Amino acid sequence: MLASVVKKDDVPVDANFFYELGADSLVMAQFCARVRKQPDLPAVSIKDIYQNPTISALAAALAPAEEAPATVQVQERLAEVLSGVLDLEHVPVEADFFQDLGADSLVMARFCARVRKQPDLPAVSIKDIYQNPTISGLAAALAPAETAPASVQVRERLAGVLSGVLGIQQVPMDADFFQDLGADSLVMARFCARMRKEPDLPAVSMKDVYGNPSVSALAAALQVPLQHDRLQEPSPVAASVPEVPAPMDARTWEYVACGALQVLVYLGYCLLAGWLAVVGYLFIFPEAGAGNHHWLSHETSLLEIYLRSVAYAGATFVLLSILPVAAKWIIIGRFRPQEIRIWSLQYFRFWLVKTLMRTSPLSLMVGSPLTTFYLRAMGAKVGRNVTIMTKRLPVCTDLLTIGEGTVIRKDVIATGYRAHGGVIQFGAVTLGRDVLVGEGSILDINTSMGDGSQLGHRASLYAGQAVPADERWHGTPGRRTDADFRTVEATPYRPWRRGWFAFTQFLSAVGVGRVMLTITIALAVLAFPRVAALLEAQPLAFTDWSFYAHAVGLAGLTVFGGTVAALVMVTTVPRLLNLALKPDTVYPLFGLRDAASRAVTRLTNNAMLGGLFGDSSYIVNYLQAIGYDLGKVQQTGSNMGSVFKHDNPFLSSIGTGTMIADAVSFMNADYSPTSFKVSRAAIGKHNFLGNGVFYPAGARTGDNCLLATMVAVPIDGPVRHDVGLLGSPPFEIPRSVFRDALPEEHRSRAHFRRDLAAKNRHNLRTMALLMLVRWLNISLAMIIMFAALELSDQFGFLAVSASFAVMLVVGLLVPAGIERIVARRGLTPQLCSIYNPYFWWHERYWKLQIQSRYVNMLDGTPFKPLLWRLIGVKIGSRVFDDGCAFPDRVLVTIGSRCTLNAGSALQCHSQEDGMFKTDHSILGDGVTLGIGCVVHYGVSAEDGAVVTTDSFVMKGTTLPRGTVWGGNPAEEAGADITLPDVLERPLS
Repeated sequence: MLASVVKKDDVPVDANFFYELGADSLVMAQFCARVRKQPDLPAVSIKDIYQNPTISALAAALAPAEEAPATVQVQERLAEVLSGVLDLEHVPVEADFFQDLGADSLVMARFCARVRKQPDLPAVSIKDIYQNPTISGLAAALAPAETAPASVQVRERLAGVLSGVLGIQQVPMDADFFQDLGADSLVMARFCARMRKEPDLPAVSMKDVYGNPSVSALAAALQVPLQHDRLQEPSPVAASVPEVPAPMDARTWEYVACGALQVLVYLGYCLLAGWLAVVGYLFIFPEAGAGNHHWLSHETSLLEIYLRSVAYAGATFVLLSILPVAAKWIIIGRFRPQEIRIWSLQYFRFWLVKTLMRTSPLSLMVGSPLTTFYLRAMGAKVGRNVTIMTKRLPVCTDLLTIGEGTVIRKDVIATGYRAHGGVIQFGAVTLGRDVLVGEGSILDINTSMGDGSQLGHRASLYAGQAVPADERWHGTPGRRTDADFRTVEATPYRPWRRGWFAFTQFLSAVGVGRVMLTITIALAVLAFPRVAALLEAQPLAFTDWSFYAHAVGLAGLTVFGGTVAALVMVTTVPRLLNLALKPDTVYPLFGLRDAASRAVTRLTNNAMLGGLFGDSSYIVNYLQAIGYDLGKVQQTGSNMGSVFKHDNPFLSSIGTGTMIADAVSFMNADYSPTSFKVSRAAIGKHNFLGNGVFYPAGARTGDNCLLATMVAVPIDGPVRHDVGLLGSPPFEIPRSVFRDALPEEHRSRAHFRRDLAAKNRHNLRTMALLMLVRWLNISLAMIIMFAALELSDQFGFLAVSASFAVMLVVGLLVPAGIERIVARRGLTPQLCSIYNPYFWWHERYWKLQIQSRYVNMLDGTPFKPLLWRLIGVKIGSRVFDDGCAFPDRVLVTIGSRCTLNAGSALQCHSQEDGMFKTDHSILGDGVTLGIGCVVHYGVSAEDGAVVTTDSFVMKGTTLPRGTVWGGNPAEEAGADITLPDVLERPLS
């Protein structure tokens, strides 16, 4: 019968239908149709054909009497081997290896090794185990793997698409994409995008490409989802967003009215601040009346001035802490699960309360026991003995529940709201007793964690996900793991320690902390004899040139003297405090050693100094001065970016030849509800770390590793060497590709020294420009302040209030103008070495950008897109920006009515080892970026696309119209990559 279909005289029973007979899917479909018409033959499907591509194999597969004993025999043999590994008498064939039998990755790796020693059984990989976690499922999956090759048609189609992307005539089936063909992640992202446009081919993810780096391996792997129907399982990515994004349908009058009300709120806050400043001055100097500029009267002793200043600072602290609590209950009442339209009156009320919350001085007291009292006052249900180390305090507090003994680590985001489409969605976040939320994790709305559960670092829970009690989860989106993230033993609970620590924190804040530092600087400026004499000399002192000369001189003293003082402070005081701490020693929380540890962290994480020395050769000297162990330094001129942080620099090590991009965080400290310890976090030699890496103590990475952007660094399994790691949870990728290698002219020692010297000279000029810009900004602020003090004789506190409003406008427009001047050369797509002058100029562009503290004041207002447009971002109308970052503004294009959540970023550059790459990133109309997500360079998101919470959209990806993407790395919702139950677990 087959002979007549293929038009051959005879068909050998062992001839392959596709390879030897030249048949294709259409021919074999005709054969199946003819077989079904034969009453004496069993029905044959096209799936049977692909799994058994010879007459003999097909006949054997269709014979029921022969198939069952073979399957049973394989099951029995696998069960026999597994029972020996588990030391059990009998293993049920339907029992789950992990859930029912309690096995872990190490046990199953031993099982795979034993199976490979059995000559009558096929080889089993750990990936087979995770994809088929029962004996019966594993036996069924292995049976076709022995006889059925990947579809010839799929292989040929894959090779055809890849050849078009690479621009070559033919792609060998077994050639490695990266090692043999010279492709990189950007090229393979384009390949994945083209595959998604082929309706008759399955979708391909970047994880599929890295896990199967040849056409033949990829074609074979793509058959697995079809065999197990895994696409039918629910996806947490798809479930986390509405099926149809809500349009941003606010009326024009609502949009305008919301912006006008927000302006009035800021003006009202300026009035309050001006009144408090004048009241404070009169309280500290009671003999000073209207028109009497006795800035430091000889009638008031220094001790009395100090005591009055402390009293005033304490009263202001209490007032600013109570203000958001009162505003929340008066303006909103209780937060409830609901949606509100952006730019509506309801939204304005929400924005007002959120803004007031962020002005609370308690947000500066990270990890304070006062935080739990504050959250309770705001309506949250918080148990006792709870430790919260994050600065990002929840906003929708009535929807927050935290059980007793829970620890929330640094940089966790659990605000209880998110923006999607045209609405703000509120939802609950519920944490049980003794829960641990790892550093840098994000909890979306409507998520929960049961008693005793854990969520690892750089992980997230998508809307609707719930971690069962006592389970450990990691990854984005979250899924089960065997890793234990608790490393600190608890000490006895002592309520009095928390109370005493909170009291001393308050005294420190108002006595020697930031509040008092601000007051002291202000009084010192006003006490300067020349300033006092100048302001008292004539009615309008600002008409005299010496008025401006003194303001500029004092600003220079503040900037340059303050920089020197900060350097002396961070290089001396923390070293003394660190003597009280020993590594890997458990100390009780809220004691003297805890205070010393927090002071070391606070003093050495100086963003001003990091911004000055980062992205230059001089960052090495700064890091060594504050306590980092850098071993034998191999200078590159870009050893570290300008944004980095740590818990303890004296326990942070970086190996020789390692380069680190921005936003690395050394996780030296770990906490229980009642105790803490500090440990060494050591990065190996010749590593490269991308952006946003949280590096824990005890990380299982060694020398010559590439840790990609937003990777979750593993803490279990073997130590990785000579590999790259990507994603959360991480999986292996090539350490480097040809595209990331330095050009030949930069490899010789003589050329390197010449190029490094030129880069250093350019970086020095950039640092000088940065100091001049800081001097200019402080000078303008002082001129405005002095003018307000002079005019206060006529207008009272209104003059001071007006100065605060003017300083905001000047603080936005002047830095924005400087940035536009620096960017006039124009950012363009590049692929160059870090010793190319273009890269040096790009570093200067980053350093001289407008500071985020100014930009963040406009979050959630109609004025934020206006500022972006002013400094070069191509942005449409009615864009809602709640805190998105654009490091490369000129390369960004954003359509109208997009929704950008807090913590999201459009990053149009990448540095890998010695190469720098940039490209445009484009968002269409109505695109939503979720909380904490990152969109890399070369990405194009078409209209209505959605990127969910904490996702990483890799370079070169195209997001088709209306699709939902999630995960790290991000994949389209519904694809196999997004399913936590079937994802390949991290290497162990």
